[in-house]
Amino acid sequence: MKQKDIYFADLNPIKGSEQRRIRPVVIISGNAMNDNLEICMACPLSTSLKYYSGSVFIFKDRINNLERDSEVITFQIRSISKERLIQKIGEISNNQLLEIKMKLNEVLSY
Repeated sequence: MKQKDIYFADLNPIKGSEQRRIRPVVIISGNAMNDNLEICMACPLSTSLKYYSGSVFIFKDRINNLERDSEVITFQIRSISKERLIQKIGEISNNQLLEIKMKLNEVLSY
């Protein structure tokens, strides 16, 4: 599991307005963390496009293998156990990772 990978993850159980269900997530934690800890940092993806400020749009392609265009919900960033990861789907590009990092910085500045 590496930074930029997209996995199906089981985000249940949840509390309140957290993203739920089995859904794609993009791994955003660095590879040193990913290689040495039993958790990773991930942002959920949603196909219900809401155009939230701070979100990043990922258009389906053969590299990410998403079924539909999706929105990375940066303000729902979570540290999750690797046990929640079910199956690798694909990955995002370096430019998309950079955009996510920039949007995370925006979210942290609200």
